[in-house]
Amino acid sequence: MAVSRRQVLLASAGALGASTFPLRSAVAASEPIKIGFLAAMTGPSSAPTIGFNRGVIFAVDALNAAGGVNGRKLEVITRDTQGDPTKAVNATQELISQAKVHAIWGPFNSGEALATTPIMARAKMPNIHPCVVETLIDPTKFPNAFRLAPSNSQWDDAVRNYCLNILKVKKIAVIGDTTGYGVTAVGASVAAFKKDGAEVVYQANIDSTQPDMTPDILRARNAGTEVIVVWSVSTGMEARMFNTRAVMGWDVPFVGHPSMSSGELAGLVEKPENWKKVYAIGYKSCSYDASGKLPAKSQDLVDRLLKANVSVKDTLLWWIAGGVDAIELIAKAVEQSGSTEGEGIIKYWNSLSKYPGYFGNYTFTPTQHNGYLTEEVVMSEASTARNGTFALAPGYT
Repeated sequence: MAVSRRQVLLASAGALGASTFPLRSAVAASEPIKIGFLAAMTGPSSAPTIGFNRGVIFAVDALNAAGGVNGRKLEVITRDTQGDPTKAVNATQELISQAKVHAIWGPFNSGEALATTPIMARAKMPNIHPCVVETLIDPTKFPNAFRLAPSNSQWDDAVRNYCLNILKVKKIAVIGDTTGYGVTAVGASVAAFKKDGAEVVYQANIDSTQPDMTPDILRARNAGTEVIVVWSVSTGMEARMFNTRAVMGWDVPFVGHPSMSSGELAGLVEKPENWKKVYAIGYKSCSYDASGKLPAKSQDLVDRLLKANVSVKDTLLWWIAGGVDAIELIAKAVEQSGSTEGEGIIKYWNSLSKYPGYFGNYTFTPTQHNGYLTEEVVMSEASTARNGTFALAPGYT
């Protein structure tokens, strides 16, 4: 039978494809595992990135030094969002369409995440982040998005538990700033306290630039307040409240947002003692006990970090630990699934039950992507920072 030129060409093409397929597979198997890193490296929201970035670099270096994952090295592709949602959107699109990353860690700011989460969902891009806004996690709308840190409601639960069950107070003042976050957080906190039978005797949203906090703190005291719960990221506003409390000679405790333990406050309070009886949200993994001991796993991480000359003095340990955990969660997903395909990574994350990270133990299911356990959120003594860790607030056993 005569063979046409077209048949010859098709046969040749088929033979070429068959011969090059193993080559393509071999190349793919040796290519790096690309992790997109959306982080505010510069700008007003850059403080957490210092710690997260150190954790990322430490984890990647350790994994690559040990041979990588299934013989493949990890490569982190960082994009500086500067805390700007528009820049975060552009960076996300570039990481997905041009850099061809296999998973994305970040962003770390809820405003940025609100803008980028739908984009990653449409691309089915595995995404893990530490942002607290509740709506960022929805396994139905965003089946690719997983939260590595507590949500704001988990923070709220921990604060309420400390006030009602450990301090055993009943008369609460709830104060926040006038940002969207502050207003939302105060509203949710007030409703939850009332539901649990507490009496909210005063609530307010204060402009964070307000120079004199005396009127609000005086109203709270006159209402019989036994504890002031604070929902704000403004350390300046918090310092002015602490200073006002001291001037009034009032020893009411402050309980609330992690920003109250920021190192910036040391230079903002008028006297060191003004920062006492301030209990900020913290974590069991990053808290030391009365004898000064950290949990064994956390101490091991600190020892390894110090051995690698990674500084922990000017940041928070949980930020570094979170960066380590994010990289290891991505690496473990690739190792266990045997693939860098998004579907395999997401399937692995959905199977985790109390996965032992450094920041916390994570549990994810197909219907629950809030992985951090509420019982691991505790209050810290805000002024007791030591190598990025804090003393547990009074009352914990």
